[in-house]
Amino acid sequence: MIPTVRCCLISLVFILTSACKNSEQRANLPKVQKRPNIIWLVAEDQSPEWFPMYGDTTITLPVLESLAQDGVVYTNAVTPAPVCAPARSAIITGMYPTTLGTHNMRTYTPWREVNEPLLDSLPSYSPMVPEGVKMFTEYLRKTGYYTANGPKEDYNFEKTDAAWDESSNQRHWRKRKPGQPFFTVFNFSVCHESQIWARGKDSLFVDPAKVPVPSYFPDTQTVRHDLAVNYSNLKRLDDQIGEVISQLKADGLYDEAIIFFYSDHGGPFPRHKRALYDTGLKVPMVVKLPDNHRAGERNDTLFSFVDLAPTVLSLAGLQPPKVMQGRALMGAYKSPQKARYTFHASDRFDEVYDRLRAVRSPRYKYIRSFDTLLSHALPVSYREQMPMMQELRKMKKTGALNEEQRRWLEDGKPTEELYDLVQDPYELNNLAQDDTLRDTLMHYRKVLDEWIRESNDLGAVPERELIQRWLPNGVQPKLPPLVLEPVGTTIKLHSDIRDATIAWKRPQDSIWNIYSHALPDTLNVQAKAERIGLADSEVLLYDP
Repeated sequence: MIPTVRCCLISLVFILTSACKNSEQRANLPKVQKRPNIIWLVAEDQSPEWFPMYGDTTITLPVLESLAQDGVVYTNAVTPAPVCAPARSAIITGMYPTTLGTHNMRTYTPWREVNEPLLDSLPSYSPMVPEGVKMFTEYLRKTGYYTANGPKEDYNFEKTDAAWDESSNQRHWRKRKPGQPFFTVFNFSVCHESQIWARGKDSLFVDPAKVPVPSYFPDTQTVRHDLAVNYSNLKRLDDQIGEVISQLKADGLYDEAIIFFYSDHGGPFPRHKRALYDTGLKVPMVVKLPDNHRAGERNDTLFSFVDLAPTVLSLAGLQPPKVMQGRALMGAYKSPQKARYTFHASDRFDEVYDRLRAVRSPRYKYIRSFDTLLSHALPVSYREQMPMMQELRKMKKTGALNEEQRRWLEDGKPTEELYDLVQDPYELNNLAQDDTLRDTLMHYRKVLDEWIRESNDLGAVPERELIQRWLPNGVQPKLPPLVLEPVGTTIKLHSDIRDATIAWKRPQDSIWNIYSHALPDTLNVQAKAERIGLADSEVLLYDP
């Protein structure tokens, strides 16, 4: 007994000394390197051009305007894919969808029996991602963060149970343990593409006669009405975000919190969503830092969604994994180098296949089409429900559109497009045939070719070939069973797959924990191995 007590006392002294030392080290850290609370406010289907912080005066959005005044407004934030599920796969992993195999919209559809009925019963599947790729929230959870998301997931692969403490429409930071740092995602669907027709008869908060109509759209009552619906949905979005901000302030958390507001890709309209023009790629992005550090700043740094995961980890004081293709733009591990380019892709949209790639700098955009017989205006049945889309089709057929309005709807498209984004922000004047920009064209061609090769772009591989590769004979491979090793008064768990995550819980628990060290051999445990693209291992049951 005495040696045991002595060991316990020594251990207690060591723990207290270490705690004091760690506390002292944390106190000496700069504020941004502490374990901050981080909140994402994620809108759907919105372009910067409709928000007051980007110069639009059509509608006031007091909550978002206030957040912008307290934070940094990014003017070159972009998505690598102009549609939700591929974009979200990049957001949650720090990887390009074309590298992950998540570039087609959609791959994983657990809510319906057949993934895409219009494509000969295309199955639902989780792509086999490269070694070491994880949902970045696992790293936060392993260091003590409470992570919560909801209600939308839609990562184009089956999520791992280790990624979130909770993922539902009931998620909230208020469910964490006292004093526990948190990362919480709030997804807002009120401004989604579908809401243009779903809310078409709802109250409008702006006069359709007063909304600005971009030159690539015809100035008609239908177009004006759909634009007014979107502005009205932004007002609804602002109100919903206001509820979250009010809760943060009521809990005394707003001042020290890091808050990101962004949209998952560009606007809900034709030539926006699913397009590699800036109307589809550029997103609003505001980041509020602790104590409103850098408040009111406008930042033109290229900020791609592949940078979100490493940036959040860096802000939390964690070094981003080397496998991530993005770079940390803030925090303890901020990259010393700024990106010169961002890269973008569009592939299958629902039932329609296409393949385009693009490289963008603040000055130029280069787009390459791999099937010039297809129109930019793909006949995606989901989009065809929108009144504006229906009117554009009719007006093209009757010859009622001018050249600018007709170009996106033409039956084919050029192999190459080059745009001067400074002189031509709407990308209406293709300069690919301009002899004075021949060197520029060749340079961007080379940059894109290098990225396609270096990033292992899977877009050239037919989707069904990829499915056969990842699901041989239509069956998703399964992780091997875990190995349990008794060590003294503990049990250790091992997986033969080195990048698998081991998750465990007690039988009465609903939340899976991430295994990081040996567990007491007195604990009743359920455990399994997880990896994106492989089926979970059999659940190991340990009942002492």
